[in-house]
Amino acid sequence: MATGGQRLPRGARLRDARDFARVNRSGQRRASTYFVAVVAPARAGDSAKLGLAVSRRVGNAVARNRVKRRVREWFRRSRARLPAGTDWVVIARQGAAELDAAAIASELGRLAAR
Repeated sequence: MATGGQRLPRGARLRDARDFARVNRSGQRRASTYFVAVVAPARAGDSAKLGLAVSRRVGNAVARNRVKRRVREWFRRSRARLPAGTDWVVIARQGAAELDAAAIASELGRLAAR
C-alpha cells in the first residue's frame, strides 16, 4: 500500500460535478482504444488535477477500482511533466481492465503527448 508521500494528494483530484462538467464542456478530447482524456485549462492558480470516470462496462468493482488506482498512479508520476494548469478527466473504455499497469501508463502517456 502506498504511504502518504506516494499518494495523489486530495487537492489534485477533481471531485465536484461542476468541475467535471466544466472540463467536459471546454476541454479538448483525446481518444485511444481504451481511454478518452479530456484536457481543459484549470482555474487560475491551480495545478494539474485528475478526474476519473469508469463505468460498469469496464468490469466488476474490483476491476474498476484497479483501473482507477493505475490511472491515479500514472497521473501522480507524470504530473510534473504534464502541462501546468490543466485539468484532466480520464474516461476508461471497455477492455481497460485487461491492461496491466505498464500498458495503462503507455496508453495514457501517448494521449498526454498529443
